Amino acid sequence: MRIKVVVAFGGESVEHEISILSAHQVMQAMNPMKYEVIPLYIAKDGRLLYHPLNTELERFENLDKVEREGYEVSLQRRGNRFYMCPNKYSFLRKEISFDMVFPILHGTHGEDGTFQGYLSTLHIPYIGCSVLGGAIGQDKIIMKQILEDSGLPVAPWFYWTLLKPLDDTFFRKAERLSYPLIVKPANLGSSIGVAKVENEVELHRAMIEAYQYDGRVVIEKAIEHVQEINCAVLGDEQTCEASVLEEVLSSKDILSYADKYVCGEGVKGIVSTRRCIPARIDEELALEIQTLAKECFRCLCASGTGRIDFLYNRETKDLYINEINTIPGSLAFYLWEKSNLPFPKLIDRLVQIAKKRYAQEQKRVYSYPVNILRLQGKGK
Repeated sequence: MRIKVVVAFGGESVEHEISILSAHQVMQAMNPMKYEVIPLYIAKDGRLLYHPLNTELERFENLDKVEREGYEVSLQRRGNRFYMCPNKYSFLRKEISFDMVFPILHGTHGEDGTFQGYLSTLHIPYIGCSVLGGAIGQDKIIMKQILEDSGLPVAPWFYWTLLKPLDDTFFRKAERLSYPLIVKPANLGSSIGVAKVENEVELHRAMIEAYQYDGRVVIEKAIEHVQEINCAVLGDEQTCEASVLEEVLSSKDILSYADKYVCGEGVKGIVSTRRCIPARIDEELALEIQTLAKECFRCLCASGTGRIDFLYNRETKDLYINEINTIPGSLAFYLWEKSNLPFPKLIDRLVQIAKKRYAQEQKRVYSYPVNILRLQGKGK
């Protein structure tokens, strides 16, 4: 019997369209002999919409049409069964049973653990990080603090909030790091709101831009003579494995949103980024990066698969963890394919990891079968 998987994508995020791209890559890779795909589109206003043809990417060139033709649904649990239910029933709108959810929601209200929290409340099994793992992976401030506390290397940095003025104290902290600096919103991806700055004027301008997306902003030292090396990890906190390494090739300091997702023929997705696999580094450094990647994956409570991005200074030989990209920020299927794990097989592994976590969670005690309000004294 095929496993019925709800693939959730879209969402209330500036990375809405990127989520659609990622989800359709996943749906195309899912073996139809093993899985029945149920597309769940979340509109930009947060409505959960279903239409059986939403597995087709071409439909999403007209989002208004997708919203008109889809109908609103909600997810429900009844005992040990799960259902996608239409908010308004009709002859053509029937509830659909499913087995688990594959959240492919980039950025805010998805990748950050929010949607996982919704599923966890309903005790619905899902693929990828837990609420905690998703939240940590998305929040660059908390992530860096945990990495530092775990003794893992990160570039010199600090953060600032919208509640604090961009005064002399702020600019002195920036000066102590020394320019150039990288400015990025704490809770976004896809290079949105990210800038490299060379002086105070550019820093001030970049902070104003970043505040449009997040009230908390990370400022970090830009690594010179940098070589960007990425490594994917698959598993959970108990056991995990590292992929072959990639080197990101770019003549620019920062790959913009357009660099990552748009080229001459239109939107192509992250696969359009220029890479060298395996990375052009020696075996000793490669082993160090793979070891650090697994340590990072575990200490950030990640699960499923994720890509850990590293910055290597070729002159000083210093190595830094830049960030983790959890599902759906990166399924890193191209790295697993180079590691002899094809995309369809990767999905099989992710499903098994999700089943394992769900089985463990179901054994935990969440409440007591005693109503203390009925005891003598009525709870006093």
